[in-house]
This record gives sequence, C-alpha cells and structure tokens, in this order.
Amino acid sequence: MIIVIKPGTQSEIVDEIVASLEVWGLSTQMMVGKENVVLGLIGDTSILEEDRVKELSPFIDRVMRVKKRYKRASREFHPEPSTVLVRGIPIGEEHPIVLMTGPCSVENEEMILETAHRVKAAGAQFLRGGAYKPRTSPYDFQGHGESALGLLALAREKTGLGIVTELMDTEDLNVVAEVADMIQIGARNMQNFSLLKKVGLYRDKHGQPKPILLKRGMNATIDEWLSAAEYILAAGNPNVVLCERGIRTFDKQYTRNTLDLSVIPVLRSLTHLPIVIDPSHGTGVSEYVKSMSLAAAAAGTDGLMVEVHPTPAKALSDGPQSLTPDKFDDLVKDLAKVAGLFGRWPKEVANV
Repeated sequence: MIIVIKPGTQSEIVDEIVASLEVWGLSTQMMVGKENVVLGLIGDTSILEEDRVKELSPFIDRVMRVKKRYKRASREFHPEPSTVLVRGIPIGEEHPIVLMTGPCSVENEEMILETAHRVKAAGAQFLRGGAYKPRTSPYDFQGHGESALGLLALAREKTGLGIVTELMDTEDLNVVAEVADMIQIGARNMQNFSLLKKVGLYRDKHGQPKPILLKRGMNATIDEWLSAAEYILAAGNPNVVLCERGIRTFDKQYTRNTLDLSVIPVLRSLTHLPIVIDPSHGTGVSEYVKSMSLAAAAAGTDGLMVEVHPTPAKALSDGPQSLTPDKFDDLVKDLAKVAGLFGRWPKEVANV
C-alpha cells in the first residue's frame, strides 16, 4: 500500500502521519518526488481499508494498493526513478549512460592493466573482470580467485576506474566486497536466494550497503527477475541495478543468446531500478556487439556492459564475444552520437 501526500505539505505533518501508521504496527519507506511525498507501507496491510487510511489526515491525497508481488522494486511503490551511486558516479534514467568494460576473466597483471588504461582513455567509468567464474564445464577456466581481486584493486589504483566483479559464493562475500565497488550477481545465481539475502544485508566498514548488479537469469521471466531484486531490497539494500544479458530461446545457431531489448521500456513501466544492457553475453559474437549497443542506447538503457580484451583470440574465456580496444574506441565514438541525441552522454567524453 502507498500513500500519496498532497503537494506542499510540511514535513512535520508528514512525520505525524508516519507516527500514526507506526501505531498500527506498520513501518514506512519515504520517497520524496518532484511534486509529491509518497509513503510506502511495509507490513501486513491486508486488513486495512483505503478509506480508513485516508481518514488519518486531510493532507493525504490518495491511498493505493501495490498489486505487484515485488513491492519495493515496483514503480507503484516507488514512482520516481532511482539513482544508484557507485564511487560518486550516478546510474539511472536521469543520468548519462555509464560504460562497464573489461575482460571476462582477469588473466594476468599486464593484460588487466593494459585493458584498464585503454577503456579508461575511451571513456569507460568501470572496469569489469571476473575473479571467480561460473562455467558450464568443471574443466573450463574458473578464474584466479583472490589473486585476481588483487589485480583488480591494482587496476583501480592505476586508473581510478570503479570495479565490477562477480560474487558466486556467500563464503567469498567479504573478500569480494573489499575490492568491488559494485558486486555482480550472475545469471546462474539470480535465484540463489541465500546469496541475494546476504548481499542485501551486507554493510561495509562505514555501515553502507554495497551496490549490486543483478543479471537476468538465462531462463527467467521479468517477474522472476524483479522478484529476485526484491530479495535484495527487502534485506535493506536499495542500491540494485538490473542487467539484461540475453535469454535462452530456441535459436542458438547464430547468437549465443537472444538479447531482449524490449525489456528496457517494459522495465521502465514496472520498476524504478536502473537498467544496464550486456550485448556481449547477449549475442556472444563480437561483430554484433556494436549494433546492439547502439540499439540499447537508443532504447534508453542506463548503462552498457561490454567485454574488451587486448587479444580476444588468446582469451581464457569468452574471446569470441570480446571487442579489441580499437573496436571499443570505435564503438564509443558512435555511442556518443546516439546517446548524445537524447542528452545521455557524459560531457567529459562528448568529443571522443
């Protein structure tokens, strides 16, 4: 249930309304929008009648029930778009597109530093790289683990890029969180509910939650994906970004997955959470990454996650879908033109 407060209502009156709700055993989440203050009610509201709630104060404009099972993720509950800050960089629909780029796996110091410097020069804000890799076969390269985290930390020190890396196991949460500026929950773990709860509850040494990039499961519906995000939000972490990385369909002859770009406008209507598109996993073919990136920018994505490797043919994982640094430079030049049409390109790299 949500309560919309009339425009211009003083904060003291809003506090009085909140206090009245708490007497009923309900907690509230306050969203301050451009015109209205909205109170989201958390608790058992099934026995409450909308008219009874509205009688609490003449300053209540309207009372509505949230029909979606994913309450906190719902745009009904949180009408204004959310912004997730990562190292001071805003991710959300009211901000420029962010670029999260780098290799599938961290292989060695030379490779990760070369990649980091090149993507930084091109305009990327985040370096993505896997230290722990979920692989279909137990014989495939699984990542270098904790030593790779150290190389990501070194790359951040040398370039200033934020770090996005995947968490696979709750046992590794603390060591991953020490390095990651944003923790990625991969497609295979989208419904690992114990992991989702853990990252939702996690707080750093300053008592702050860690931003989470939640990838869509390869067979997940949109409702299942948003319900997975709800686990993190319900645990107390509001900093969730959704990442579409392609879904598994009947046709795998030409692309690795089917990249669902229609998810951008669909999610805009359903949720306030920011949206990132991963065209690398979405297609699995490097020559298709640029066109899908431009299409995602035109459709309104808040960010792109693109795999870049100095020598894709020698990559230990996902080489066929990785761009070379030169091709990434070309992509950014065209992205600046497309995103610039919608006022969604960072001014500092507008002339790339």
